[in-house]
Amino acid sequence: MSSSSAVIVECVPNFSEGRRRDVIDAIADAIRRTSGCQLLDVDAGHSTNRTVYTFVGPPGPVVEGALNAARAASVAIDMREHTGEHPRMGALDVCPFVPVAGVTMDDCVRCSREFGRRLGEELHVPVFLYEASAHGAALHRRTLPQIREGEYEQLPSKLKQEEWRPDYGPGEFVPRWGATVTGARSPLVAYNVNLLATKQQAHRIALNLREQGRGPKAPGRLKAVKAIGWYLQETDLAQVSMNLTDYKTTPLHVAFEECCREASELSLPVVGSEVVGLLPLEAVLMAAEHYINKESLFVLQESQKVRLVVDRLRLSSVSEFKPEEKIIEYRVGSNKTGPLASGSVRSFVESLGSRTPAPGGGSASACVASMGAALGSMVGLLTYGNKKYENLDGKMRAAIRPLHAAMHSLLPLIDRDTLAFEAYMSALKLPHSTAEEKKRRSEAVLAGLQEAIAVPLELMRVASECWPHLLVLGLHGNITAISDLQVGVLCLCAGVRGAASNVFINLKLATDTAYVESVRTHTHTHTRSFTSRQVTLEVDRLIAECEENSSRVLQVVKDRLSAG
Repeated sequence: MSSSSAVIVECVPNFSEGRRRDVIDAIADAIRRTSGCQLLDVDAGHSTNRTVYTFVGPPGPVVEGALNAARAASVAIDMREHTGEHPRMGALDVCPFVPVAGVTMDDCVRCSREFGRRLGEELHVPVFLYEASAHGAALHRRTLPQIREGEYEQLPSKLKQEEWRPDYGPGEFVPRWGATVTGARSPLVAYNVNLLATKQQAHRIALNLREQGRGPKAPGRLKAVKAIGWYLQETDLAQVSMNLTDYKTTPLHVAFEECCREASELSLPVVGSEVVGLLPLEAVLMAAEHYINKESLFVLQESQKVRLVVDRLRLSSVSEFKPEEKIIEYRVGSNKTGPLASGSVRSFVESLGSRTPAPGGGSASACVASMGAALGSMVGLLTYGNKKYENLDGKMRAAIRPLHAAMHSLLPLIDRDTLAFEAYMSALKLPHSTAEEKKRRSEAVLAGLQEAIAVPLELMRVASECWPHLLVLGLHGNITAISDLQVGVLCLCAGVRGAASNVFINLKLATDTAYVESVRTHTHTHTRSFTSRQVTLEVDRLIAECEENSSRVLQVVKDRLSAG
């Protein structure tokens, strides 16, 4: 990991207080005052009597922020007086740690265990581990519903059982606090669908949909979904409240549409939905692609895709859904591209011209290739919707979308190439006196070379997918922008040739160092192993394909210009 890479852990503590503003604010202030922590969201529910806080930061500060929040809650929340719609077992009911950037799930497991140990020791309260942090635990106590079964009211008897001995803290019941569950998990989406219905009707829908269903003999329809139905007095609405624990297995739009189907069968109106806390951008874009494909829409810009989802899921039905506040990447300033691709043209060019080996030809190749795809997209957009070419709208839509996608796929490679080179150079500087040091150095050098080969090879593969669409533009694109297409073709071809040079030089390094017998190459969808010979053959094929296709497109353009 580069020293310049962001290291971000998300923490989402759920406290059993959603009505007393002074207590809610005191907990929020405790997080804000923690150095290195950024509080992103405070979502309080009156009927649930529960507040979900979302904050981020490096691992150490995030653990400290969670502890500071717990300390504030310990003097303000008394579980003996707590009532609310949401299941709960403690003042700080659950405190998950989630990897966002530059960290692994194992890093978050360590965060949760440090937090749990310190919470138990300092406040003298029972703490249980769940999800990834409960690896090796008995099967009956790995998930939050398992641990929270019986809720606060059953804790006194539960804690007397040996199989429910806490992972940290005392094994006795603490009436004022209850117990806390902490662990590491993947990002989930807390998502509620609003109904004009009763609590019982909403819960019936929840039982039909959630994975657990009504029990082992009557499972629900949606995998990776936990759900409950409740009624909110403050909005006069019932809700199917869901945790989408794997939004790739059950995406937002599936959860929403299945709720709509269930509600329709009961003759109940759905009046929108809401996201509790924050959600990943990917979850929103998955829903956008669903509606774009379902309705045959032509939407390219990310901001417009987000707006489409807000409209289709009716996310602003209760309170306004503000993407800049609700999407975690927007809140933390996380960017798919790194500092090189996100900076100015001047700064990138000047860094290329500086007395440092990186960024170098690999990053330049990625940059120029992305410009080639971008120019193709531009020509398509200048043709699409133009009255003179309106009979070609279908062809243009088919060509623009993949070129626009290629542009975005190529941009991150600008930074990835530089990071791969830096990792390789850092590995070469590692000590190698002992056998163990030599082994570690060899593994680090190999990893750097693998990525240094994978990045330009990925560039060549992405570029390969552009040629058919560039040919369509050459044949039919707006003639007033045809010179831009010529420049785009030349840019893409230059990027491919530059990438090929990088693959070959890094393959030679891999062979010369004798660190590898095969080269692992990565794409955005899978990982495969290739011998150096196989990589060479693929690169030769992609170069030949580039030469043939670029010449063909340029000839088509030349013929159109000659014909007047």
